Amino acid sequence: MSNSAARLFERVSELDNPSSGDRIHKELLRNTVELVTGICRNTGEAIADLSESLGVVRGIADDIGVDLFGAGTHPFAQWSTQQLTPGHRYAELIERTQWWGRQMLIWGVHVHVGINHRDKVLPIVSSLLNQYPHLLALSASSPMWSGQDTGYASNRAMMFQQLPTAGLPFQFQQWGEFEAFVGDQMHTGIIEHLNEIRWDIRPSPNLGTVEIRVCDGVSTIAELAGLVALIHCLVVDLDRRLDAGEQLPVMAPWLVQENKWRAARYGLDAIIITDSDCNERLVTDDLTDMLNRLAPIAKDLDCVDELASVAQIPLRGGSYQRQRQKFAETGDMVAVVDAVVAELAR
Repeated sequence: MSNSAARLFERVSELDNPSSGDRIHKELLRNTVELVTGICRNTGEAIADLSESLGVVRGIADDIGVDLFGAGTHPFAQWSTQQLTPGHRYAELIERTQWWGRQMLIWGVHVHVGINHRDKVLPIVSSLLNQYPHLLALSASSPMWSGQDTGYASNRAMMFQQLPTAGLPFQFQQWGEFEAFVGDQMHTGIIEHLNEIRWDIRPSPNLGTVEIRVCDGVSTIAELAGLVALIHCLVVDLDRRLDAGEQLPVMAPWLVQENKWRAARYGLDAIIITDSDCNERLVTDDLTDMLNRLAPIAKDLDCVDELASVAQIPLRGGSYQRQRQKFAETGDMVAVVDAVVAELAR
């Protein structure tokens, strides 16, 4: 991997359009560029916004001679050779987390969905955990690490939870519970800022959103659009059910934890726990019913085509499957990287 982000950001700062720089951010490592969007009404707007920033980054990357790679992990890059981005926050993270922090050569997708009242946020966060395995299985793109197949579809999900404030969220139902938790975290020095709570799904009070951080890095714009549409529909569905006076379904934390592991390990072949009665089902079968149930919401949100495209991911093969297939064909991890790079370039 190339630790070239500093060169890229120098070029971004020279752009005539300053708004481009607002959407292109630094990250923990100097091999990484984070793209963000503005506030968007639907999936189409979000993807158009992100694609514009991607085009800017791609143009600069071509000029400085580097390729763009988008997945949950790099198949063979060594974490020990990666350079840290200068900054107090990053240095403090590494100082505290040490070996695990230095190994965070991983990437994911974060999707924010706005919520109109804080009392809805925590019930939605807790209920979304029921769909955790679907999102992780669909996006899993990190089967390889340091030149070896890990046996996991998403090794990233297993690695990121090693950080002390990362992993699955606590299932609070009342905002006061969350405030008390944050107070305890700050009082005891566990965190200094709210964004240091790095849960897979978390409230983002400064933005008024629920932030879904389940997904691995995604290597195709089409798959990203499908996942964004699915997440948007899931959150709106839960929001509407709260408005209708429903009690949202939740599962015990130990069942949620098992589902996360199964999806990380087996991806689209995972047999997941679907409810508190411990019924089980192949994740792709459950996904089919979910997509059908969400279709009317997708129509309301103007993302019918994007949501429907999610069904193509299991048919085509998830990214982790495509990477393994390429390695089986070539025996060459460089060829795997080239294939992921080519997908993002389409």
